[in-house]
Amino acid sequence: MPCCSSDSCASSAIQGSSRFRRVLWIVLAINAGMFVTEIAAGMLAGSAALQADALDFLADAANYAISLAVLGMNLRWRAGAAWIKGASMGVFGLWVLGTVVWHWLNGTVPHAPTMGLIGTLALVINLVCLVLLMAFRDGDANMRSVWICSRNDVIANAAVLLAALGVFGTGTGWPDFVVASLMSGLALQGAVLIMRDAGREWRSVRPGTTGVPDLR
Repeated sequence: MPCCSSDSCASSAIQGSSRFRRVLWIVLAINAGMFVTEIAAGMLAGSAALQADALDFLADAANYAISLAVLGMNLRWRAGAAWIKGASMGVFGLWVLGTVVWHWLNGTVPHAPTMGLIGTLALVINLVCLVLLMAFRDGDANMRSVWICSRNDVIANAAVLLAALGVFGTGTGWPDFVVASLMSGLALQGAVLIMRDAGREWRSVRPGTTGVPDLR
């Protein structure tokens, strides 16, 4: 009989569960659909915040696909997948900063009603995903990365709605730029957390072992 701590055994059991797999497939489909919807709306509305949020949906869909791909593999593989997801989140954050600069230089003023409508839809969708993923927030780095992505999405959606109100009230694009910049910072902070945890778990497992970490 393999020997592991109760926490490690519980994490492995959750990782291999059909429930976690089903939830990942559901949130993957939701995020892919919302990417198509929001990127189109963001381009039509001229909103950096909406475009940033749309790309976040795309990144999350890719992250969920990676999580599905490594289900059942040992901890070292799952930690490696989490590190890749963290790195992609960091790239997303840098891209958003570039988008903000582009809109600022062009003096873009977004369409506030479109921002409000799509932002509300995205918030509802991400709250559903957050509830579905809540049971898996205390697993290994791969599972925690899924939870962090979902949590950040809800915060970002609330910020998009505030940006829509700001654009409507001021008639300028500054609220949109500020919120998009904050979303970039949130993505970069999440990337650091995920990559740190993934690196710790990667180093804790020797190649060729069962994948149970020694975190002493």
